[in-house]
Amino acid sequence: MVFPDLTTRRLLLNTITPSDVNAVFSLFSDPQVVNYYDLDEFTEISQAEKLVQLFTSRFQAATGIRWAIRLQDTGSLIGTCGFNSWSEKMRNAVIGYDLLPAYWNKGITTEAVSAIARGGFSGLLPCGALHRIQADTIPGNVASERVLLKLGFKEEGLRREAILLKGTYRDMKCFGLLRHEFKDI
Repeated sequence: MVFPDLTTRRLLLNTITPSDVNAVFSLFSDPQVVNYYDLDEFTEISQAEKLVQLFTSRFQAATGIRWAIRLQDTGSLIGTCGFNSWSEKMRNAVIGYDLLPAYWNKGITTEAVSAIARGGFSGLLPCGALHRIQADTIPGNVASERVLLKLGFKEEGLRREAILLKGTYRDMKCFGLLRHEFKDI
C-alpha cells in the first residue's frame, strides 16, 4: 500500500516520518493547538514519537491515515490532517486536523481538508471511495466549524457529554458531508 501524496496551491500533504518528531512535538506542545483536542500538551519528545508511530500503524493496518501539512516552498511541517478512522463497508470516515497558530486564518486548513476530502471521495484511500465524512467539534471551536461549513459540511446535532476532555465531560457537535455536497475549493 503506497501512501498517497497530495499537493495544493500552497501545500504538500504527505506521510509523517520519524524525522518529523520535533515538528510534531512543537505542534502538540502548543496549548492553543490542543485546546479543543483530546490530548494534553506534550511535555516530552517521547509523546511525539508515540504519536508518529500511531499514525504510521493506522495506515499500515488500513484503519486510518494522517498527512503532514507542509508548506510547498520550505517543506516545513505546520500541521496534520487526515481520517482518524474509516469503514470500508459503510464507505465513511472521521476527519481530524490541527495547525500551528502562526498559520491560522490564512485558509491553510480549508485548503488541506479540501484536498483530503477530494481524495477520499474520489477513491484515493485503501478503503475505496467514501460516501460520507464526519467531523466532530467541541462547542466554541468556531474556527474549526467555519472550515467545515465552508466545505459544505452540515451540522447534524449535538452529542451530549460525548468526550472526556482534560478531566471534564464535554458536548460534541457532529458535522457530516456527503460526496454530492462537497464544495471543492
